[in-house]
Amino acid sequence: MIKVTEGISLNNDDLTFVFVRSTGPGGQNVNKVSTAVQLRFEVLNSTSLPAEVKSRLIKLAGRKVSQEGVLIIEARRYRTQEKNKADAIARLITLIQKAALPPRKRYHTKPTRSAREKRLQTKKLHGTVKRNRQTHTHDLE
Repeated sequence: MIKVTEGISLNNDDLTFVFVRSTGPGGQNVNKVSTAVQLRFEVLNSTSLPAEVKSRLIKLAGRKVSQEGVLIIEARRYRTQEKNKADAIARLITLIQKAALPPRKRYHTKPTRSAREKRLQTKKLHGTVKRNRQTHTHDLE
């Protein structure tokens, strides 16, 4: 069990790890050893996440979520499988923690008196500029 927040913890069975060859540092090992990690987490089929957290997680992850609802996190920052695996799990935990926070409620506010007056002044100025651009028929005679 991986504890994410007070009410959310993930089963290890929900996470699937695929090890692939990595680009970047590693010398000759980069061609021989599969150190990069692809963490796959089925968001839609997960029983440990509430529905609202699932929807926020899918929206937050964006292109990292496939059409089937599988979140794929690639970790290739380090030269060892263990560090990359830990990095992928840490990134998944931070994503779920961000999705677990409910969005702040927006409070409707009114514009201040000075803001309204400033808006009206700019409208009047714009109107006079446009009025001065017009050609008057009595000017052409």
